[in-house]
Amino acid sequence: MAKTRPGKRDLDSYNIKGTNKVVHAGDCVLMRPSDVGNPPYVARVEKIEADIRSNVKVKVRWYYRPEESMGGRRPFHGAKELFLSDHYDMQSAHTIEGKCTVHSFKNYTKLENVGSDDYFCRFEYKAATGAFTPDRVAVYCKCEMPYNPDDLMVQCEGCKDWFHPSCMGMSIEEAKKLDHFLCSDCVAEIDPKRGTNSFSVSPMADGRTDNKRRKR
Repeated sequence: MAKTRPGKRDLDSYNIKGTNKVVHAGDCVLMRPSDVGNPPYVARVEKIEADIRSNVKVKVRWYYRPEESMGGRRPFHGAKELFLSDHYDMQSAHTIEGKCTVHSFKNYTKLENVGSDDYFCRFEYKAATGAFTPDRVAVYCKCEMPYNPDDLMVQCEGCKDWFHPSCMGMSIEEAKKLDHFLCSDCVAEIDPKRGTNSFSVSPMADGRTDNKRRKR
């Protein structure tokens, strides 16, 4: 834990101005952007302190949006995806506009309803070098892209891989009506008449990890 600077005192919490919401160290918050009209910044509060004049500051660790990273936004990045960076700052607590929740990737995919203040993080990001941790994640479909939780995918009953309907020449509406699905590579190997009672519509739906999944 960081040492308190001379003339400062640690605080257990901070009440967001004009609200009844209380912020503690470890909470994720929305912070006022420098440019009006831009979305709020997202950060994790590491420490809360006040000076002798009771001015409150927070030490924050910033989350970056994909478009703020060196590589920019890519097709597999979700609309609510964030990267936990190694960029820390001291900020006035008055710039905190509200609280939010940054879920793990797995927990985010299990949400029945995604609220405006729900985000997810699956990568840590080094702001100076643009490096990500982990540097490899599971990829799916013939396009070999990581899973974007905003996109519908269907699972092949044969190889258990996941596919985008568009990569299989189907519309989303057609995919939703499927009772079972076999990818083109499995059609010749598996009896297409074999039925199934249900099929999953996202790689995280069944909570399993398939050792055959490729990495990139």
